[in-house]
This record gives sequence, C-alpha cells and structure tokens, in this order.
Amino acid sequence: ASPAQKLVFNRVNGKRPQVLLQQISAPEESYTVAHEENVRFIYEAWQQVEQQLDSSRSGESACGPVQYVEKTPNPELKNFVPIDLEEWWAQQFLAKIQNCS
Repeated sequence: ASPAQKLVFNRVNGKRPQVLLQQISAPEESYTVAHEENVRFIYEAWQQVEQQLDSSRSGESACGPVQYVEKTPNPELKNFVPIDLEEWWAQQFLAKIQNCS
C-alpha cells in the first residue's frame, strides 16, 4: 500500500501555489523558459524591495523604497478586507477535487 497523498500549499508572493497531488484527468501545466525567468526576476526584485523597506523602517538606511499610505483614506473602503490568495487557491483546488469525485 502506498502512503496517503498529502496536499502542500506554498505561497510565493501571490504566485499560484504548487500542489503536490497529481490529478489523473488534469493536464499538467507547462511554463516556458521565458516565463520562468520573468517570475524569477520579479520574485527576486520584490525580495530586494521588501528587504530595503524593512531596513528603512528599522533606521538602517536613510534612503530606499517608500511605502505609499493614503493621507485621507477612502471611507468606502473602511471595511475592505484583502483576499488571502493562499486560502482562495486551496478552496478552488478542493472544490475541483470534490467536483471530480
């Protein structure tokens, strides 16, 4: 008997999580080399921005990226809740599995 399959969701800066459960009926996604290079470039650039932003917050650096904060927030957005993409992808994946069974 084979071990039970386990779902693993890894979130990388909004990138669609890779699921370590193979679906027999679903075709495998394939990415071009150019696509993978673009994703890697954006990921690495964003990591640098986050690192510089953290450094400027802690006072280590006088210059660097500046995080935008509205001076007068829009009252229509006071109850806005950002979506958790990791959770959303997990729900979509589980819904697909339930629809296939």
